[in-house]
This record gives sequence, structure tokens and C-alpha cells, in this order.
Amino acid sequence: MPGTTADPAPIDQRIAERYAVLSPQERRAADVLLTHLDDLATYRAAELADLAGVSKATMSRLFRHLGYDDFSEVREHLRSLRGRGVPVAIDDAPSLVAHVEHEIANLQRAVAGMGEAGLDAAADLLASAGSVVVLGQRNSYPVALHLRQQLGQARGGVSVAPAPGQSVSDELIGLGPSDAVVVVAFRRRSSTTAGVVAMLAQLGVPTVLLADPSARSLAAGATVWLECPLTTASAFDSYAAAMSVVAVLADRVLDRCGRDGEQRVTAIDASYRELSEIESR
Repeated sequence: MPGTTADPAPIDQRIAERYAVLSPQERRAADVLLTHLDDLATYRAAELADLAGVSKATMSRLFRHLGYDDFSEVREHLRSLRGRGVPVAIDDAPSLVAHVEHEIANLQRAVAGMGEAGLDAAADLLASAGSVVVLGQRNSYPVALHLRQQLGQARGGVSVAPAPGQSVSDELIGLGPSDAVVVVAFRRRSSTTAGVVAMLAQLGVPTVLLADPSARSLAAGATVWLECPLTTASAFDSYAAAMSVVAVLADRVLDRCGRDGEQRVTAIDASYRELSEIESR
């Protein structure tokens, strides 16, 4: 049977493709795997067999029919999925203290990786550009949207892309060397990201790449590379470190905007009060 290297398909896809040829007992076992897909790696093979009401031999046959040598290979497959950002529980959910410790470690790694020089270079670029486009898709969009909001407090001419109903290409046409783009590209990103970075380089548009280590291969095409880890011990990635980087970066841009930035913040706050858009206490 082919192993995980030859067949990289997720386990649920493998079950779907082979379900019709499984024996009735193997189907019962496969149903249990699908039911516990989110926390599958926290079980032992014998426990899964008990849940399905089948023998351990039947469970082992199912694994082989799905293209795995044994359950340890299933666990390794799940770990590889988690490494790509797929929300799969590998171990028991971490305690709150452990989660916070992991978040702190992520932030420390981010700071160590980009350093003061990287943040300063990005801030200089975003403060001096004629216009700034913050591009983010899929998981990266909330971070991009928050960065756009923060930068918009410091300076004008900042937009987030793609806008609803628009393609990425719509947002890039017309940009040039006097502008800047922040490409927020955390894993499970769009397959168009590499092409976007390459196109911006061809257009001569200065680019800040804010992403996790899996995007390191794209860094050569960016003007500034800000690496920000987001892996946690839980099933889902965390963007806490990324949001902290956004706050620090926006603060430095505001500092570089000087008096103009201060006046813009004051004007926006006055508009909030005039239109009663936010609570005043």
C-alpha cells in the first residue's frame, strides 16, 4: 500500500475515496475516525478499536487500506497537517498557563527574528509611501484589516485589499515605486501569494511581508521581511503575536508621521465625538 509520502491526501479524503471497498467492520472503524477527526491523535489505536466495537486487527487493516503502515504513521500525518495550519488536535488541550507561555515564546521569537532594524525599515517605508495597500486573504485578512485601521489613524491613503467583490489584481494595478504594500501571508494562504509578491517586485513596489516562517521562501521578493510565528500547542494557530507586531509597527509609523500624524489622530477623535460613533465616558 502507498505510504503517506506517496499519498499526501488528508485522512478524511482517503476514507471517502476508499469507503466503498471497505468491509462493514472497517466502515464502522472509519466512521469512528471521522467522528473523532479533530482529536484523533489523542487516542491510542486500541481505544479507537473499542469505540468502533471492532478488533485491533480490523483497525490495523483499515490503516493499511488507507495507505498507512500503522497508527503511528497516522499520528505523523496529523502532525504534518498541523504544521501546515490545519486545525488538528495532536495532544490534550493545553492549560491556560501553558497557552500563555507559548504565546510569550512566539512573541519573543518574532522580536528576535525581525529585530529593531526590521521594524524600523518597515515603519520608514510605510510612513513615507504615497499610498499604502495592506493585502491579506483567508486567515490573514483579520490581521490585515487591523493593521489598515491602525495605520489609518497615523496617515491617510491606506486601504485594505482585496475589497469585497474585487480581485487582488484590481487592487495592484496603478501602484508604483512611490507606494508600498504590506502582504500579510500567514499559512494556509492563497496560492496566488507568491505571484503577488513577484508582481510587486516587477512593478518596483516596495513590499513588507508579514508572515509565519512557512513563507520564508517568499522573503527574497520583499523589501522588508517580518517573520512572526503563530504555532500553538492547541489545534488552532494564534495571531496574538501578529497583532502585537501590528501595534508596534503602527506606533512607529505614527512616530515618523510626526505633527501630521498627531493632527490626524486629533481630527479623527473629534469626528468620532461629533458623530457620536463611539462611547464617551
